[in-house]
Amino acid sequence: MAPALTARHIAGALHPPGGPYDTDVVILALDRADDTEAAIASALAQTGVVCHVFVLDQGSRPDALARIARVVGGRTDATLVSLGTNRGVAGGRNIATGLGHGRVIFGLDNDAEFADGTTLARAVAALDTEPDLAAVAVRIVSHATGQDDLSSWGYPLDLLPSAARTFETATFVGAGHAIRRAAWEAAGGYDAALFFCWEEYDFCLRALHRGWRVRYHGGIVVRHKITAERRVEWSGDRWFYFVRNRLYIERKWNAPWLALMPRIGGYLVRGARNGNLGATLRAIAAAIALARRVRCGSLSPAAQDYLRRNDRAQRGSLLRRCRREVLGPLAALRPGGSIRPEVS
Repeated sequence: MAPALTARHIAGALHPPGGPYDTDVVILALDRADDTEAAIASALAQTGVVCHVFVLDQGSRPDALARIARVVGGRTDATLVSLGTNRGVAGGRNIATGLGHGRVIFGLDNDAEFADGTTLARAVAALDTEPDLAAVAVRIVSHATGQDDLSSWGYPLDLLPSAARTFETATFVGAGHAIRRAAWEAAGGYDAALFFCWEEYDFCLRALHRGWRVRYHGGIVVRHKITAERRVEWSGDRWFYFVRNRLYIERKWNAPWLALMPRIGGYLVRGARNGNLGATLRAIAAAIALARRVRCGSLSPAAQDYLRRNDRAQRGSLLRRCRREVLGPLAALRPGGSIRPEVS
């Protein structure tokens, strides 16, 4: 992929700084101009690091795109480009990340903001402190209340009391996260075929396979605006991508279809209980088709051990997981800009 040829320059700097610099902040935009303007302003207000802000528009209405362009226009530390079409979260972040060369990539949802002016610098410092960290997951709180955003809690529920602390993890939440560019390049970025949902977990598996780690930092905070209608809309595409992508990721790491039958059965039960049986069946068929296009491999023993210690050990017994993940309503899956329930 050649991002410079794919994305049309709209406003701001034509290029990032020529020499080394600390970080690229990547923001994807699709309408919601008010929120996007606030996210950009939050990124531009960061201190203590040299950063460049890349805003990738994926098909906003002309009036919304013009408003975003006014925020970025004339700046040397920000760039707005447009694809004119929605390439999804995974594909869009790949393209935007490829436009820069900062040693850290910070992904910020366009409905999120940095909690204060030093948030980005502390995320970069956390990666600098531990050279084998691929990514830093940050604490996501409600923009309105400052309380933990449960719709964006992407870790075993038993770790929720540790939200203010740090712990090793198997993934991060897309609303706000920092990735070391060296790890990004080693792992190959996001799998654009995922489009939306589970792309962070998929990236982390590939990073873990290559010997990297991921750490959650509860003292580094992003404030997230919780849009009620997006939190409950689990019909159609959201549930489809959730099921399809999770099965596809398992197959990428050589899980036999026979071994996936309990998971598939759980998805069928949950889909049927919530009026999404048709979407579930379509997702299973799509996962089979998608998996045929990739070469399967096995996770390294070290990565498998990491997952056992830092994810599965916190999720409880099979019966407990079944009660939470199969018998519960879809609202409990905590949909967000990049859907992430407990990793299962």
